[in-house]
Amino acid sequence: MTPRVQALVVGGGISGLVCAYALRKAGLDALLFEASPRPGGVIQSIARDGFLLELGPQSFSGTAPLRALFQDLGISDQIVQAPEHAPRYVLVDGTLRPVPLSPPAFFTSSLIDASTKWALLRDLVGKSVPPNADESVAAFVRRKFSPQLLDHLVGPFVSGVYAGDPERLSLRSAFPSLHEAEKSAGSIIRGTLRAARTKTGPRERPTLLAFRDGNEILIRALSNILGPSLHTGASITRISAQNDGSFSVQFEAHGASESISTKSLILATPTNVSAKLLSPLDPSFESLLAPMDYAPVAVVSLGYPISAIGHSLEGFGFLAPRSSGLRVLGTVWNSSLFPGRAPEGHALLTSFVGGATDPSAANLPAEALTSLIHREISPILSIAAEPVFSNVTVWPRALPQYNLGHGGHLAAVAKLMRNHPGIWLAGNYLRGPAIGSCVEQALAVADEVREALEK
Repeated sequence: MTPRVQALVVGGGISGLVCAYALRKAGLDALLFEASPRPGGVIQSIARDGFLLELGPQSFSGTAPLRALFQDLGISDQIVQAPEHAPRYVLVDGTLRPVPLSPPAFFTSSLIDASTKWALLRDLVGKSVPPNADESVAAFVRRKFSPQLLDHLVGPFVSGVYAGDPERLSLRSAFPSLHEAEKSAGSIIRGTLRAARTKTGPRERPTLLAFRDGNEILIRALSNILGPSLHTGASITRISAQNDGSFSVQFEAHGASESISTKSLILATPTNVSAKLLSPLDPSFESLLAPMDYAPVAVVSLGYPISAIGHSLEGFGFLAPRSSGLRVLGTVWNSSLFPGRAPEGHALLTSFVGGATDPSAANLPAEALTSLIHREISPILSIAAEPVFSNVTVWPRALPQYNLGHGGHLAAVAKLMRNHPGIWLAGNYLRGPAIGSCVEQALAVADEVREALEK
């Protein structure tokens, strides 16, 4: 007899893990299948030669749902916070310039010229109307402010968050609060302030967090609680709908083919995987999900003796505009932010290459990437010696791209989903790629599944 569960989550990244955890916490019989040997997706930490590396996200922003999750998991005491006022830098004309992080700093910064500052004042007192058509981030910044703001600040920020191309990234999909601010108030500043005043619930101060022993602590905590309900090395081969509204799921695990039946199926997999699994139920899934873009990213971690670095490394790190002519997108100064990231007397620097503007960079051999990063950051940080440690990790599909038309694609997917009750989607292509966004979306899906089963 085919075993049956109330809910089956497919995909063991952060979205799938949190969704399965929330379902089981609500008392539901839920299982999680992950095709790879380990859960966690891009959240992976390794310790080697005295260095503690993050192979994916280096840190995350604190949110109320995240803190509640950490409390539930019993890992809040393992959180460490980056220095609150750690400066961020952007590379302009070969020099690291501090990013203004407050209105007074913005208006006194030499990073931005007078015309851009005047454009910001004009937004404060004036009124504008966003176009009806989907608008790229680059077009928005040029229309509202200036090409200089795009090159010096917004473009590098987009590279840091999405590894994206501002010429293709959709403003209303990637930064919906900015679009809504202009739409509701005719001003980015006034609309943002109005939204902040009307926001309900606890207000979380912006903080940059990590786990003392690596961000994979979160993955281990979720995995330990899920216990035998988490199955790694379990690859889905076919999904078919049954007459009673349930789904029959065929899978391979440990060399054997098996099947399981479920009333609720949650796919927390990348869009290309979800498209392939769902296309037998409806070919429209393939046409809507498969074309969504992902950017490749190479993560290059280098260790140096502190004595060989002329820069103080006081701060978060730096971002490099595409106009700099460099291939590095940015560099995080890990050992300046969190304890235990490098041995005594050493520094750990993690750089990123590739993204939507330079996808071929992620195809370079590890040795070439190490050499490239060392060559590009050495003059910026006054590094006078070769790295004593290196590690390269390449993610071919690192980050989903919320490009022009993304919102329309998601609306079409949501409409299609209404024809297939019992199926849910979770993942970083829905509400944002940040860990906090993924957790919130996964918790919302778990609530929907629970309510549907109760009915």
